[in-house]
Amino acid sequence: MTAREVGRSGVRKLLQRTGFVDESTTALGTDPEAVTQLLDADWFGERLDALAAELGRDPESVRVEAAGYLREVAASLDERAVQAWRGFSRWLMRAYDVLVDEDQIAQLRSLDRKATLAFAFSHRSYLDGMLLPEEIAANRLSSAFTFGGANLNFFPMGGFAKRTGTIFIRRQTKDIPVYRFVLRAYTAQLVQNHTNLTWSIEGGRTRTGKLRPPVFGILRYLTDAVDEIDGPEVYLVPTSIVYDQLHEVEAMTTEAYGATKRPEDLRFLVRLSRQQGERLGRAYLDFGEPLPLRKRLEELRADPSGTGTVVERIALDVEHRINRATPVTPTAVVSLALLGADRSLSISEVLATVSPLARYINARNWAVAGAADLTNRSTIRWTLHQMVNSGVVSVYDAGTEAVWGIGADQHLVAAFYRNTAIHILVDRAIAEMALLAASETAESSGDGFVAPAAVRDEALGLRELLKFEFLFSARAQFEVELADEVKLIGPVEDTSKEVIAADVRKLLESADLLLAHLVLRPFLDAYHIVADRLAALEDEALDEDAFLTECLEVGKQWELQRRIANAESRSMELFKTALRLARHRELVDGADQADIAKRRREFADEIATASRRVNVIAELARRQE
Repeated sequence: MTAREVGRSGVRKLLQRTGFVDESTTALGTDPEAVTQLLDADWFGERLDALAAELGRDPESVRVEAAGYLREVAASLDERAVQAWRGFSRWLMRAYDVLVDEDQIAQLRSLDRKATLAFAFSHRSYLDGMLLPEEIAANRLSSAFTFGGANLNFFPMGGFAKRTGTIFIRRQTKDIPVYRFVLRAYTAQLVQNHTNLTWSIEGGRTRTGKLRPPVFGILRYLTDAVDEIDGPEVYLVPTSIVYDQLHEVEAMTTEAYGATKRPEDLRFLVRLSRQQGERLGRAYLDFGEPLPLRKRLEELRADPSGTGTVVERIALDVEHRINRATPVTPTAVVSLALLGADRSLSISEVLATVSPLARYINARNWAVAGAADLTNRSTIRWTLHQMVNSGVVSVYDAGTEAVWGIGADQHLVAAFYRNTAIHILVDRAIAEMALLAASETAESSGDGFVAPAAVRDEALGLRELLKFEFLFSARAQFEVELADEVKLIGPVEDTSKEVIAADVRKLLESADLLLAHLVLRPFLDAYHIVADRLAALEDEALDEDAFLTECLEVGKQWELQRRIANAESRSMELFKTALRLARHRELVDGADQADIAKRRREFADEIATASRRVNVIAELARRQE
């Protein structure tokens, strides 16, 4: 689109807003290719007429509305704008060196020649939507259009971004059926045109550092496109983007303490641009195993148990592959060590925690970002210094040796970095908790023996408790992974046989690495606060906003009393997830139930027991030090 065409388009939009000109339902010279193709397509008009009949509306008014929405969402690739945008993207990313796996890129180039690539990326930063398209272009893959939230379509960047392939979409479309139809049709046309696409499968930035549950909208549209178009295969490309550190994290974590989110506007962009002038290390772009969408749909639909859930199952598969592709950063393991200790540590003490963790990561064949050696003293020292420079960690070096600790009010920031790798550690932490719980039950019952089924059931109970917090494998696979984790904890010859309860306890006591308190305690502490406050209501209904505010206040009290490990658990994000679990168990909205007070107390007792056990693991780990 030339500058003259842009000018004409802007004048036309102004006239349309003021009512002097109607939205054209025929293609205009300024329309992007996909818009022209849709407006000229008979099937598009026929389906709009059918939608009008379904809605009981005048067909022409629906066509006019659809044409407006189509031009609202449609993006283009203007060469001059793209080159300028790439320069701006590189400047905005100047805080980082970007590392990309060349072997992964080579595989994608091969697929790019014969298929459409749909990059589903993890979303930790506003920078993600600039980093990924820039690296796609820099590594000679076909240009991609990027779906982004309409909240980022602000002056003056919105119009510029649309000319570089950014498709701004509205968040709330439930009551706009014509808009949803247009977005579905536009996505299908892009697939028909063999256009690569990128979007955040989480729907928005994570506030905790770990993957959020998937949002299905764009994936549904891609699925519909594959069903309707007899074209090339669409490969879903699981895409992990992770950073050593982020300037944005502190602002996000203040929201977890109840602060109001700042709007995205020109001031926001200026602030972000200034922040990027401070170096923060590396950004890591990794790709998981691509998933052929058409083939996978056929497989799932041939399986009767997958009926009606194919999109959800594919989305979860993609997120598992994103997690698998996400490397462990030195920042993540250092954050884990300092948060778990909740006191200042010397570099030798940090290494004492990180070294067995590094061996575990190696045993599980997880990648380390930049192939860093996590047992190397220089690597850990450099990471500590970087975190001191950003204010996340404080250092005291006036004594006999320097000691490092989490900075004031920085626990949630450090937790964000730790959580980028937490998916690697959750199954191990649950295995430790399940062994402890099963041995306690066996000892209290007088039986004295721990059956494998008891360990499995305890683990499944924790999996159910934390199912809204973490992305777990399907049950059968989870049980296989649980047995593998038990073998890694210590020398267990046969996980299918009963074991003396005292021997199970010794297994935990002699393990070279215990993770449950480092991984699960923050979440269980937060859940404990919510469950306690819910039980205090007895059978009363709750006002969610007032309830969450009370949880923040009580959380601060418990933090001061050391009833929770640290400030990390005093988080609105964690409280909301705990409340979601309580609602799932019908402990929130069913206040008219006769036994709700009793069930709320039982819920609080369940969480309190899990919290106590994770503290037992913490004490075992302390003794091992």
